[in-house]
Amino acid sequence: MAPPPTELIDDVTAEILLRLRPDEPEHLFRAALVCKPWLRVLCDPDFRRRYRAYHGAAPLLGLLHRLQVLQGSPADRFASTTKMPDFPRPSSHGPHAVPLDCRHGRALIQMWGSVGETRLVYLVWDPVTGDRRVVPMPDIDWVIQTAAVFCAADGCDHLDCHGGPFRVAFMATDDDGVHVKASVYSSETGVWSTPVSLGSDCECYAKHVEDVIREHGYHLPYVHPRRVAVIGDEIYFTLRENHAIVKYYGGNNRLSMINPPPHSAYGITLMVMDDSSLGFVCIEGSSLYVWSRKVNSEGAAEWVQCRVIELKTIVPVVDPGQVPLVVGSAEGVGAVFISTDAGLFTIELKSGRVRKVDGPGEYFSVLPYMSFYTPDRGRLLSLARADDL
Repeated sequence: MAPPPTELIDDVTAEILLRLRPDEPEHLFRAALVCKPWLRVLCDPDFRRRYRAYHGAAPLLGLLHRLQVLQGSPADRFASTTKMPDFPRPSSHGPHAVPLDCRHGRALIQMWGSVGETRLVYLVWDPVTGDRRVVPMPDIDWVIQTAAVFCAADGCDHLDCHGGPFRVAFMATDDDGVHVKASVYSSETGVWSTPVSLGSDCECYAKHVEDVIREHGYHLPYVHPRRVAVIGDEIYFTLRENHAIVKYYGGNNRLSMINPPPHSAYGITLMVMDDSSLGFVCIEGSSLYVWSRKVNSEGAAEWVQCRVIELKTIVPVVDPGQVPLVVGSAEGVGAVFISTDAGLFTIELKSGRVRKVDGPGEYFSVLPYMSFYTPDRGRLLSLARADDL
């Protein structure tokens, strides 16, 4: 009997390899080393497109994180959440580089410029491809800032953003400690947009100032240096006092304020919900509360409490007196990060599945790196294209 055609074997092999889990890319790399036909299948662009479509949301591959301002810079470490080795962090010519965001296959890091320079720059880094782009910081004097990097390709599903256009959003409290300012950089034009300010001319902001002064006797609109939420052309971030939410809308280069849902939590995180609405997550007592900003029948937006999860029985702690903290979220997979004295954990909001992703430590804002990592780069790709093994 004649052996089956090579094309049929490749088709069957592809169907099997398609089902390997993307959150453990080592299986793909091991399969690529079995034989050259398998390597060619894995490196084929059509297979990679099918693989991403089959699995949907990009998997969590690793973590960066940032600390509060007075805690300094975190250790120079990219913590892998898979069995693959950590991606090597880019070096800085000054003190520790400060990670600010991870999104759409890219990481955003604040670091010093070239040797001998005293200026800070942004580095947009793709850990999978190794691509690095230096972006000058905007000409805005600031006291405290947060920033975001995101894909700018029209119609992109954000499953394979490597090498495409991107934007960097800068949100900060100015050095007078009075206004919140924002600007956006485009990789296509190479320039920052005209800065926009949020001040007393905004009614919601003025009321926020009155409330904070009444409660604390002062007002400093400090931008919270946490990871932001990006929904289309809208970027959401928070101020330190009362967790007031500020929205930057890129469509008209405008800042506005949104009141948070009622809560008494110390730490919160913003996230993008499955329906692309804005989510607000906090812990009060031993319960995790999840809110979503929905548009009602009259066209007005309102906060709706959509989930309450009791943490006592599902998230490990060493000291029962220690309060868990919510320190971030992972877009696309509906998970939040919870820090306890036993380690860093993810909780999938739909299933309640808990997974430990790192050991105990100082966590303030976790920056999840999510991307598909397949054997289509570097030496393995060269082997797949060669005529001989």
